[in-house]
Amino acid sequence: MQLLGRIWKVVTSFLGIAGLESALKAADQIPLGVPAFPEYHAPTPLRPLPGPIFKPPGGIPSGDGSDFQCDYSKMVGFKECSSSTDRSCWLTDGTTTWDINTNYEEVDEAASTPSMPIGVTRTYQLVATDSPIVADGLDFPEGKVFDGGSGPQYPGPWIQACWGDTIEITVINKLKGNGTTIHWHGLRQWFTMHMDGVNGLTQCPIAPSSSFVYRFNATQYGSSWYHSHYSIQYADGLVGPISIHGPTSEPYDIAPDLPLLLTDWAHNSAFNVVSSGVMENPSILLNGRGNASAWDNTDPKGFDPSKVQIYTLTFQRNQTNPEQTQKHLIRVINTSFDTTFTFTIDGHQMTVVEVDFVPINGFPADGPTTSITVGIGQRYNIIVESLPRPSGASGDSDSYWIRTYIPPNCTNRMVPSGPGYMLNGILRYSNESTSAPTSDAWPGVAAKPCVNDPVTFEPVVKWNVGPPSNNGSIGETRQVNTTKTTVTNFTVGRLGLWAVDTDRSQPLRINFSDPSFFNQNQSRPWKPEEVVLVEDWKNIGPTDWIYITITNFQGFGPHPMHLHGHDFAILNISYTPPIPGQDVILNTNNPPRRDVVLVPTGGFVVIAFRADNPGNWLMHCHIAQHAAEGLGLQILERPEKALQIWPPGQSQALNNTQKLCAAWTAWQSNCANWAVPCADIFQDDSGV
Repeated sequence: MQLLGRIWKVVTSFLGIAGLESALKAADQIPLGVPAFPEYHAPTPLRPLPGPIFKPPGGIPSGDGSDFQCDYSKMVGFKECSSSTDRSCWLTDGTTTWDINTNYEEVDEAASTPSMPIGVTRTYQLVATDSPIVADGLDFPEGKVFDGGSGPQYPGPWIQACWGDTIEITVINKLKGNGTTIHWHGLRQWFTMHMDGVNGLTQCPIAPSSSFVYRFNATQYGSSWYHSHYSIQYADGLVGPISIHGPTSEPYDIAPDLPLLLTDWAHNSAFNVVSSGVMENPSILLNGRGNASAWDNTDPKGFDPSKVQIYTLTFQRNQTNPEQTQKHLIRVINTSFDTTFTFTIDGHQMTVVEVDFVPINGFPADGPTTSITVGIGQRYNIIVESLPRPSGASGDSDSYWIRTYIPPNCTNRMVPSGPGYMLNGILRYSNESTSAPTSDAWPGVAAKPCVNDPVTFEPVVKWNVGPPSNNGSIGETRQVNTTKTTVTNFTVGRLGLWAVDTDRSQPLRINFSDPSFFNQNQSRPWKPEEVVLVEDWKNIGPTDWIYITITNFQGFGPHPMHLHGHDFAILNISYTPPIPGQDVILNTNNPPRRDVVLVPTGGFVVIAFRADNPGNWLMHCHIAQHAAEGLGLQILERPEKALQIWPPGQSQALNNTQKLCAAWTAWQSNCANWAVPCADIFQDDSGV
């Protein structure tokens, strides 16, 4: 019995200790008098959350592009920070923030890295093809359009990306008798000049049955368009919208629709317009839709009213509280051949928040405006506030005209005489409504002059412009000259940017088969018709400034001058010539900036840009006929740095371009391939 008692005592003691150990593990406490040591548990590492994937702020609820999402999954620990009450923030991790104040122009040349978030690669395919277009009730048989995979369409597919994405677009040429190149209008192409898409400068044309891959970074954000830069080909239909989603200076609720592309339209090919000077049966289109009978209030031959489609923009009201207004982001882009427009919506006012690719503080500063003037190539992001439901209305049947006026003294072509030529779109609050609006136009808008609008806006990211590194207090001076200079086989050449210290005008004319990209080492002299302005004084660097003054004393209306590869500061706009002996007053303290400016008739502009983007860059009038007639020049920026980026014999970009040029030369050398087989002249215009 004593032995059994001792055994039982040992067993119960063991069980007691075992039970105590379990209790210690559960309660993590050590009772007094029991020696024990806490068990070590390695801490579980906290894995940072992947970056956000989200629909762009206010993204369209349905239809084309509605499934698009921004993807910043590589930005570990970041989150979206945009809200309907504050659209200025984009991404943040609590320490670093990408927002409206981020200087997207800041670049590190040594590391070849721009200042932008880390997005994803967006891939697109565009097939350029011949296709008739019926945009306004009248057939245009010589149309040239893009097919993005769902069939030929005009305008072309909506290309979307988010700030910091890489965009890769394969362009396939299935046109008959035409080469093509595609320019991504306003994109900085920082260190990727060879992707700018200008034949004769950055590449040879893409020959029929050939293709080319464009790849570049979305270092900016905002609205733009892509278009052919092969002569005046874009005016036959090769255009489409680009949206790069990013922050905005003012709050909004909804971005309800596709970008709005404004354009003039003809029913003969733009190639014929340049030689004949006549746009047959002109009309105005909004997103590829219009009415060919509205121009002069008559039905042209072949007009089919059943094929007329007026573009409709739909605003949403808060259905639980229809008296509550909502703010809508609208993107307005002028893709015309010849025409500046005044854009307005009956009954609605607008605040401008982005000019070209430049975010600005809301303009006007003292409240919304009733209209904006949009030159060719210019873009505006505007915020339009919805109206409350009309008093006593049971539904949302109200609708309002969207008007696109041609400002007075803005074109040398025929002026429309139809009383409703400007009625080119409808804003509705319900898709069920089909009746024509009865709204009244804003007073005074039709008479607005053909000038830059606005001219006093304030960019969010400030620039303080330094002194010019090139000649004179206002830099190089170039004068729009209309004196025709005879150039062999250049039958339409008559406009140029005349260097005032020379005695003649030289229209620009490029060589399709020998792009300037091949001559950045300047191994051969530049030909006069290449009109190259070499900017390498004083060994300028990326923080130095280049000034250019453009004068327009000979009439022909305002010229929308566009500079590739840069935003430029507008230091002065004058509507009269400079006074001899008086200095031109320059605004260098955060002046307005953009990439297209209207040079006024009888006046001049002074622009400035940083020499931070080496290569060959085109500056030209964006009136397509004027560009075809030679109104442009090339800027060779920092050629020594360009040779470091694209070293001859070592650059893959140069090798790819040489292959493209070989295909082009093989195609062009057989005159049976030409649009007019074996014509006397293959290229009768500038080429751009």
